[in-house]
Amino acid sequence: MPLFSHRSSSSSAVSAAGSAPLPSFYSAKPIKPSKSFSSFPVSRTPLPILVFSLICLIIGLSGTLFAVSAIRRRQPLPVFRCGKSEDTFRAFYSSTVSANLGDGNKQGLADRPKLLGFVGIQTGFESGDRRSALRSTWFPSDPDGLLRLEQSTGLGFRFVIGKSKDVKKMAMLEKEIEKYRDFMLIDVEEEYLKLPYKTLAFFKAAFKLFEAEYYVKADDDIYLRPDRLATLLAKERSHSLTYIGCMKKGPVITDPKLKWYEKSGHLIGNEYFLHAYGPIYVLSAEVVASLAAARNNSLRMFNNEDVTIGSWMLAMNVHHEDNRAICDPRCTPTSIAVWDIPRCSGLCNPASKLKELHNISMCSKSPTLPPDDR
Repeated sequence: MPLFSHRSSSSSAVSAAGSAPLPSFYSAKPIKPSKSFSSFPVSRTPLPILVFSLICLIIGLSGTLFAVSAIRRRQPLPVFRCGKSEDTFRAFYSSTVSANLGDGNKQGLADRPKLLGFVGIQTGFESGDRRSALRSTWFPSDPDGLLRLEQSTGLGFRFVIGKSKDVKKMAMLEKEIEKYRDFMLIDVEEEYLKLPYKTLAFFKAAFKLFEAEYYVKADDDIYLRPDRLATLLAKERSHSLTYIGCMKKGPVITDPKLKWYEKSGHLIGNEYFLHAYGPIYVLSAEVVASLAAARNNSLRMFNNEDVTIGSWMLAMNVHHEDNRAICDPRCTPTSIAVWDIPRCSGLCNPASKLKELHNISMCSKSPTLPPDDR
């Protein structure tokens, strides 16, 4: 084949010319590479430096990822504290004010919001059904509604609750707080026998968190008309030290087997002094300021919370204002608070009774009369 014949001829030609001198660019000696083409020596980075650089890189990447995740993470709403008391609604309040101002800060939030009155609805860990019933009747069920009620009446409302050593109870409370944001948390053990201590803690916390003209203690088993309560509090009064409630007197219970037993009854005598029923009463700002300044162990605590408050009022020389509209046993055109007096200290079967009352037009829809007609 031509290809092989070509290779044969080439080989013969080379053999024939074996004695002929090679061209000048050929040499029989091996060619040494020029110095100009010599390879550069490879420099090796020390191992410790490589390890250190790698660690720095990892730390830098980790910091960047953490910063990005922190920015993108949903920030929890702040909780406003006063000592160990907390107002879980103020976070929503501050964000709403900032949005209305059109900026991203909280400059519109007052340290102590000014109100006509602050109403603390006393509640407990076993009263979830009552709070649910209240939120389905006169008490707003969302932060927007709670804020609108505050703006329309000048009254702030919160559920007031202490603490518990039961982890499950506290966990359930946290879920309810996250959903509704309508609690004031106070640093006192939630226990029926410690109601006087809880009441004092409530007034101290309320005074430091809110600048109100009046502070209202109310239980979670009464039906309340906020608009009429605001009308009552807006009345002009000549006494700066005022104690408003359904006033009563009665025999001191000294039998330990009876419900309203008073351990320190011997200090009182046979009959109680004039004091308000416990389900709801009102103290003016100057009265609460005095309570807030008092040391916890400087005030005498009786077994019954309403008696305890009444004893403090006697010592402070307040004006007792008796108002039967806040202890009405039925809904009327002038009733402010409705509960089953004297059968129950509040409503009997409150979870169901609250809804029944709310469905009565006289309770929920009747107009608020002007102050002069009350």
